[in-house]
Amino acid sequence: MIERRVYFLAKSEYFTGKGLKGWLVKTFMLGVGQLPIDRSGGKASEASLNTALKVLDRGDVLGIYPEGTRSPDARLYRGRTGVARMVLESGVPVVPVVMIDTEKAMPIGAKFPKIRRIGTVIGQPLDFSRFEGMSADRFVLRSVTDEITLAIQELSGQEYVDVYASSVRERTGK
Repeated sequence: MIERRVYFLAKSEYFTGKGLKGWLVKTFMLGVGQLPIDRSGGKASEASLNTALKVLDRGDVLGIYPEGTRSPDARLYRGRTGVARMVLESGVPVVPVVMIDTEKAMPIGAKFPKIRRIGTVIGQPLDFSRFEGMSADRFVLRSVTDEITLAIQELSGQEYVDVYASSVRERTGK
């Protein structure tokens, strides 16, 4: 499929745990190409996105989950615009990739994953060069993010919900 290492953005909490467990999780995450992202917003989030841009500038592959968190119920939620900003600032194409049945392999709240086969569907590359130089326009960022999310929805067949997954998780505790 791909002969280059894929780096992924992962919530910064995975890298700040205490004790032996915290050290093991951090070491594992770094070893498998995870990069910490601070999702609190503002300068902290911007610094994390700039780290991700450096990965793209090197010509490496970056995997991004546009929703910014796990779905609480296997539906597809509104994407965050950070992905669009990175795409427009780097000029790279987006290859939508969908993983099927991850919620069955690692249910929300489970301490350990279940041994299951995870399906993968790879879509056609998406080119956003028509928006070159427009990465500061919030309407363009939303449009690019929505186009990426639509491609994911078409590949996955998931029901789309036009709210942020993090809002639902906060409200439901999932």
